[in-house]
Amino acid sequence: MNSAYHRRVAFGSELGSATSSDLLDTPAVLVIPVGSTEQHGPHLPLDTDTRIAEAVSAQVVARAQGGPDHTLRYLLAPPIAYGASGEHEAFAGTISIGTEALRHVLVEYGRSAGRWARRLVFVNGHGGNVAALTAAVRLLRSEGREAAWCSCTVRGGDAHAGHTETSVLLHISPAEVRFDRSRPGNCAPLVDLMPSMRRGGVAAVSEVGVLGDPTTATANAGKQLFEEMVSGCAGRIGRWEPRVDGMLT
Repeated sequence: MNSAYHRRVAFGSELGSATSSDLLDTPAVLVIPVGSTEQHGPHLPLDTDTRIAEAVSAQVVARAQGGPDHTLRYLLAPPIAYGASGEHEAFAGTISIGTEALRHVLVEYGRSAGRWARRLVFVNGHGGNVAALTAAVRLLRSEGREAAWCSCTVRGGDAHAGHTETSVLLHISPAEVRFDRSRPGNCAPLVDLMPSMRRGGVAAVSEVGVLGDPTTATANAGKQLFEEMVSGCAGRIGRWEPRVDGMLT
């Protein structure tokens, strides 16, 4: 991901840049972005959810590293870039591995990483991944592992590739936004669209694959929305109070 928010993580705080011997001294909290590769209308990149999850995770790690608690070391893991995106498969570029496969990936990931990491936190950028995350983390916790998950959410955000995601991308990855191609999609409440989407996916309710209005997006709005995502995840991780299903409260 080519994001300034990814590059701001201090060298030595990225799992991929560390060596095995670097991880011996301080118990680690591994922060794992979980996204998707799926259509986001004609104007946003296919890795939008992954970009957002990774940028939020990077800022969570950077803030935790600069915090008062030096008994734990926070590490940013490479993202899991494929998720459960079957509702978008009518659009070119979408690659979905489905809920069950994603659940298996998350469980085996957690079992392996849990051999050396003190805690595992999956930071989710795609709503379709929730069922897999809930089931996987519940199982990992039942096996005695300190695993949890949280989502990159904001209050009142629209559903897909609209004002919310377009604004955030204009803030964190402006060069990747084809704003001149943006078109309003179906702006009806998601609850009203779900029956048709269950039968025919997003294509059944939006010809352009957008649920919301990206034409109202701005970088300034994206900065505020992104900060809300980061603060929400950072606060929940800092409190570390997983619910029964493993979601951080």
